[in-house]
Amino acid sequence: MRKLHLIGASAIALLTAQAAFAQAATETSGAPSGEAANVADNGIADIVVTAQRQSETLQTVPIAISAFSAEALKAQQINTTSDLQLTLPNVTFTKGNFTSSSSFNIRGIGDLCVGVTCDAATAIHVNDVPIIASPIFQNEYFDLERVEVLRGPQGTLFGRNATGGVINFITAKPDLSGIHASVEGEYGNYNSYRIKGMFNLPVTDTIGIRVAGYYLKRDGFTHNVATNSQIDGRDQYDVRASIRWQPSPDTTLDIVGHYFHESDDRSRIQKQLCHRDPTGVLGCLPDRLGFDTLNGNASFAATLTSTEFLRIAAAPLAPFALGSVYGPDTYANFNNPADLRTVNIDSLPQFRTQEKQILVNFSQNFGAATLKIDGGYTKGFTDSTVDYNLAIEGSLAANPGLNAFNAVAGSGALGAGFLAARNALLAKGTGMPCQSLAEPTGTGVYGGHSICAPQSLDFDRSTGYGKQYHGEAIVSTKFDGMFNFLVGAGYLDYQVKDNDYYVNSFNLDYASALFGGGTGFSATPFYRNNSSFYELKSYGIFGEAYVNFSDNLKLTVGARYNHDDKHVEARTTLLTGTVVPYGTTNFYTSPQYANYDADPAKAGIQPLAVNDVKFGRGTGRAVLDWQITPHNLIYASYSRGYKSGGINPPLTPVFTVATGFGPETVNAYEIGSKNTFLDGTFRFNLTAFMYQYKSLQLSRIVARTAVNDNVDANIYGLEAEGIIKPSRSVLVNLNASYLHTKIKSDKLFANTQDPSGGRADAVIIKDLQFGNNCAVISNSGNAAASNGFVGAVNAGLGLRAPTAIPGTNTTGAFSLCSVLTANAANPAAGVTVLQEGVTTNVKGNELPQSPHYKFSAGIQYTADFGTWSLVPRIDLTYTGGYYASIFNKNINRIAGYEVINAQIQLNGPDDRFFVKAFVQNLTKNNAITGLYVTDQSSGLFTNAFTLEPRRYGVAAGFKF
Repeated sequence: MRKLHLIGASAIALLTAQAAFAQAATETSGAPSGEAANVADNGIADIVVTAQRQSETLQTVPIAISAFSAEALKAQQINTTSDLQLTLPNVTFTKGNFTSSSSFNIRGIGDLCVGVTCDAATAIHVNDVPIIASPIFQNEYFDLERVEVLRGPQGTLFGRNATGGVINFITAKPDLSGIHASVEGEYGNYNSYRIKGMFNLPVTDTIGIRVAGYYLKRDGFTHNVATNSQIDGRDQYDVRASIRWQPSPDTTLDIVGHYFHESDDRSRIQKQLCHRDPTGVLGCLPDRLGFDTLNGNASFAATLTSTEFLRIAAAPLAPFALGSVYGPDTYANFNNPADLRTVNIDSLPQFRTQEKQILVNFSQNFGAATLKIDGGYTKGFTDSTVDYNLAIEGSLAANPGLNAFNAVAGSGALGAGFLAARNALLAKGTGMPCQSLAEPTGTGVYGGHSICAPQSLDFDRSTGYGKQYHGEAIVSTKFDGMFNFLVGAGYLDYQVKDNDYYVNSFNLDYASALFGGGTGFSATPFYRNNSSFYELKSYGIFGEAYVNFSDNLKLTVGARYNHDDKHVEARTTLLTGTVVPYGTTNFYTSPQYANYDADPAKAGIQPLAVNDVKFGRGTGRAVLDWQITPHNLIYASYSRGYKSGGINPPLTPVFTVATGFGPETVNAYEIGSKNTFLDGTFRFNLTAFMYQYKSLQLSRIVARTAVNDNVDANIYGLEAEGIIKPSRSVLVNLNASYLHTKIKSDKLFANTQDPSGGRADAVIIKDLQFGNNCAVISNSGNAAASNGFVGAVNAGLGLRAPTAIPGTNTTGAFSLCSVLTANAANPAAGVTVLQEGVTTNVKGNELPQSPHYKFSAGIQYTADFGTWSLVPRIDLTYTGGYYASIFNKNINRIAGYEVINAQIQLNGPDDRFFVKAFVQNLTKNNAITGLYVTDQSSGLFTNAFTLEPRRYGVAAGFKF
């Protein structure tokens, strides 16, 4: 269940102040780049970009683009994508809940869709080649020529599906002019070591090679009380080799290969937040977030092995229940540290990722036309395991039900078949509980794949193995007349296998043994959501025409056609009722699995679902720009963005949702101006935009799986950027943005956190069989009627009547939604059972990850001492508050936060070496940047993702 970062692009908007600063910072460091060599020392340097697939200076491009040179990345301490978002207007970034999952939100457009077939709203490119599901968000920046960030739909020139924007990383290429090398070393708090190096060698007059890399190792940012150690550390490296062949100024061939490796204890989850529900019906209350731990009785693992459910489902098994949903839960005595950077866990995180990549860029200038060919191959995997509940469960050593099971298993009471289960679950009769590892055979602990501990070790594992091929060719013209054009075509093939998400618990293994009836175990003994294979085949044909009505007035008109074929083979298996004999080595190759599809009684719940979908759509843009003076540009543009639909994961059959979800489109309108005043010492840019969004894709959790829907929305905003460089020594940059988002369609969704929908007559039910919540409402709006109905049905089941749930205005109870539904079919009952809960209208709500306000400011001073210079710099960014959910409840509100970075650098003669001291996040702000609410069957806890803590250190380097 992960987001894949797919590609796209376009253009239309304005420059950001940091783009201008990118080269200004280069000048103040005493090392102006060749791109800015023609700019006066006191002026603000420009930077050359390829946002329109041709080399142009930033201030002449009618596009909302931010560009950072290598020097600017260092000056602003931009080492990762998390750092990058702090300098960009109307942009936020947060980690996601699953492996390779991150949300880069641009102008209100983020990655709200969850699933293997989802496309990312922000497309990632490296050297103009789109990269899907790359660990680029986990990697460090090194040896880059520049980074370009395009804001707004980018569907014409860059590719498919980027309704939010594009990030294009341009790596440094071999320099044929001479031998160059550089080495940098850094040491900081958290025992952090970072080493970067580069070596450039011209082999001949036409061939050059460049080798660069980095190594990072540090202790974790999070303290684990249970082991008195740090977790969430880093141990990673990347090596990149580049070859350039340039037989003439008109011909260039670049081949770049890189290898990235990480193996450490990086944690996907920063902290888990909850206001504990004493009733256990919800697990966590929907009124606020706190440092409590969920009520474990709300989890599927607890309900399935409870006295109450076993007594109803199989009365002889009731003595072997692990607990009662009305008794103390497994976390009753657990203390969750009240600090965002402190946890208390028994399952330590493990993280491994690897990527191999080869990229090819070829350019041939024919004079009046240029041919550009880009292509690449990428292959990699990510494998991540974390403690699922960020907590330690109570010991099972004195559990009466487990002791009873251990005592009678293998005797006549349960049948000899349970002997194998006892030996697997209890370490061959010793009483030490053992549970399944997250592994692909579907046999878990019963196949010898186990781990043992005094308590249940609840953990989850997320894996994925992917590879892609991409090729694209573009022809652009440079005729002397008023008309020019660009045409191109591209093809992409992406495959991912073993895209698995597991949740493991002793209780689930135990339940599979009980319901196996002594003849085997009920497959599968752990929760596994598996998309075993996914393939995307996509092609695009595009072109643009450029009409210069005069030297100052130009019209750009572009169009593109995208076609996507998506194929997915997926399964969900969870105590399916298929009993696998003990000794089975692989459930998915067993006769039981083969017979699963053939059994008419199990129709509709086949473990393997194969789906194919196709999408095709045209997009385009039109831009009119007027260069009023050489230093003043105004433009107006329209662009249409498109993101293809996809396929929802298969669900447990009790829930009915659409098999797929539709594509989304956006009509984007923008006006902007780019201006340079006061002899090039003051730059001010302004843009305004409006989006009409149709069928925006967003996700909700149903039956332990993410399901995607579509809504319409309107967005508008402003962006203002300014930069002042009154002298060679002083540079000040400022930017500010405003964003307004609103869902405009009438859409009714059930809020997972509060299935009552705010209705006082709703009774929230915790289903003992599936662990989900349903709701019972009175047809007359009478709370007494709905409570009385549930009480009467529960009495017949031997369950308790509804009780008040704090933090809500209603009641809740443990029961069976299926039995309540059957009884409600009688019109005399006067109630309705809603399987997902009471729906509420999200019309008028704001989109997630969309702060109204954001601004940043930076000031830098260069003090020259002969051939030496001292450069202090400080940067401040403030991001306003926003919601993490479309329901816009206070519990999902993320407060605004500021980040302050500072550094002081001493540069030697000719910038041959430097020494610096730095600090990031000066105020130790632990602000939350994103929230993820888990499933009802897990207890509705919220995973929180935060800023990185304060880091400080020293660094030194040299170059020649």
